[in-house]
Amino acid sequence: MAARSDHQTVPLSVLLRRELANEKIEKPEIAHGQACQSKKGEDLTLLKTECQRVVGDGVSTYSVFGLFDGHNGSAAAIYAKENLLNNVLSVIPPDLNRDEWIAALPRALVAGFVKTDKDFQEKGQKSGTTVTFVIIEGWVVTVASVGDSRCVLESSDGELYYLSADHRLETNEEERVRITSSGGEVGRLNTGGGAEVGPLRCWPGGLCLSRSIGDMDIGEFIVPVPYVKQVKEAVQAKGLRDDTTCIVVDILPQEKPPVSAPQTKKPVKGMLKSMFRKKSSESSSYIDKEYTEPDVVEELYEEGSAMLSERLDTKYPVCNMFKLFICAVCQVEIKPGEGISIHEGAPNSRKFRPWDGPFLCSSCQEKKEAMEGKRSSGRISSGSDE
Repeated sequence: MAARSDHQTVPLSVLLRRELANEKIEKPEIAHGQACQSKKGEDLTLLKTECQRVVGDGVSTYSVFGLFDGHNGSAAAIYAKENLLNNVLSVIPPDLNRDEWIAALPRALVAGFVKTDKDFQEKGQKSGTTVTFVIIEGWVVTVASVGDSRCVLESSDGELYYLSADHRLETNEEERVRITSSGGEVGRLNTGGGAEVGPLRCWPGGLCLSRSIGDMDIGEFIVPVPYVKQVKEAVQAKGLRDDTTCIVVDILPQEKPPVSAPQTKKPVKGMLKSMFRKKSSESSSYIDKEYTEPDVVEELYEEGSAMLSERLDTKYPVCNMFKLFICAVCQVEIKPGEGISIHEGAPNSRKFRPWDGPFLCSSCQEKKEAMEGKRSSGRISSGSDE
């Protein structure tokens, strides 16, 4: 008689659970909607799904959502809605694979925002707009923002993650320091007699935001360089994860503040950052705990510097993204010898060689220096009602 094997038989139910746990969802389903309460007609939204990274293949799709909160008119919001996406995509080389395309997005968004701002200001219109711009490719969410509209990611375990920055001078100390260090002033509106009212504003100009697109009649220190955050959500077993919602929220002031509104303490940055490695403590009742995968929001990229030399450098993975004789911002051709390195004038410029790119045309170099407080681009500053 054959000896009895010591190997234990694995129940079919366990095998099925293992198979189910290993079955991944490659792409999420994108459900979207919008609700607007625009009193002046200056707020616009952009909702585009099934955009194609490789035209015609029907597979490499991504979705784009945008919120444009205009002020001093709607022209800047309209222009940004119609041109920002194309300006971002024009920076990305067409021969990149999916991973390279995703890695190129943060720098492409910076260049696209600056180009959109530069082109709109050349039209001579004085309106401005905040922008919160969201690109979703698979499980990777990339958000670029200027202004005070907020983007919040709600994970399947109910945690909320802020994916945008708040560029209101009232709440952003780093931006106040940036402006004053560059020669600008930050203060409240002086009504005479020493009385100051309202939120903190940047002077000259009087805008209460430190970053926007447009606003050509405001001081040079209001820049279009976006805060960019890119995260990836881990994928649970098919059929067992809840919905994940990416929400762009426009923060509106109340008509009349409540009489005894409780003061909520604003979470510090370190607290929010730690949430991005938090794993779900709840496991599905359909699969044994040992076979489930934790729900994790992984931070891939985060940068908020207003310095183009730090935002368009060649460290972040796709080093061949910017061409030698093409301006990194406006994408115009540059004759040999006319391109100006993005690192010229930067504090660490000695570490770079004269031929180290990316390069800017003379017009974009002037804008870069103006944004850094090194020269004036000829804006005429006036008051603002934002």
